[in-house]
Amino acid sequence: MLHAKNCQLDLPFGTVDYIRFGSGKISLVMIPGVGDGLKTVRGMAVPFALLYRSLARDFTVYVFSRCREIPFGTTTWDMAEQLNVALQALDLSSVALVGVSQGGMIAQWLAINFPDRVGRLVLAVTLSRPNPTIQDVVERWITMAERGDYKGIMLDTAERSYSEKRLRLAKIEYRLLGSFGKPKSFDRFIRQAESCVTHNAWNRLDYITCPTLVIGGEDDRIVTGQASREMSDRIRDCSLYMYEGLGHGLYEEAPDFLTRVREFCM
Repeated sequence: MLHAKNCQLDLPFGTVDYIRFGSGKISLVMIPGVGDGLKTVRGMAVPFALLYRSLARDFTVYVFSRCREIPFGTTTWDMAEQLNVALQALDLSSVALVGVSQGGMIAQWLAINFPDRVGRLVLAVTLSRPNPTIQDVVERWITMAERGDYKGIMLDTAERSYSEKRLRLAKIEYRLLGSFGKPKSFDRFIRQAESCVTHNAWNRLDYITCPTLVIGGEDDRIVTGQASREMSDRIRDCSLYMYEGLGHGLYEEAPDFLTRVREFCM
């Protein structure tokens, strides 16, 4: 049923890894967050398909990593341009687009600059312009990355993302990841992180014309809950759902998150 496949596209600007699963008639494209800079979706088709199996019947799901090589100074605008080329190569248009965290920043530009590509848009735990919270967090992560402190990045992310209940388990998981999953280079992560604090689509959010769902967490300590509320006020055809008591990791913690995404994108 899952039809999980690991794939890649060799494009003029470089190689893009993506995975595909599901057999539904609707194409749903997911863009993960800045953690993609540490570990891409390469080889992860089966784990992703199992994790998101509730989407497999109604959708054919594509999950895209950024390009394998990310030059210095690459912006979220550039990443959206590259994703558009990838979607064009696969003949995908009017997709249901789900962007989480930095993926939501990229999704904003895709919907703004290439409206025919996006039929419905979900922006989860993301922002449209810099704020002091994201600037502080990213500066901290970049400092850790520059000294190769993978475990520190993992633990800091967990502490800022999860409720106390989920955090206890996450700390165990992330300590193990920090010991065994360290990337060979942090350059890709640093360049993705830097693009988060330069992202600013605020003045062009009214260019998004497709139906949009913004999902935020009131306790988000990475992008803030306010970032979700202010985005929803600027997008024309937009619904907002805020989770009380949850933060940046709500897409893992909230048991109804995928249900909300599925029902909106149908």
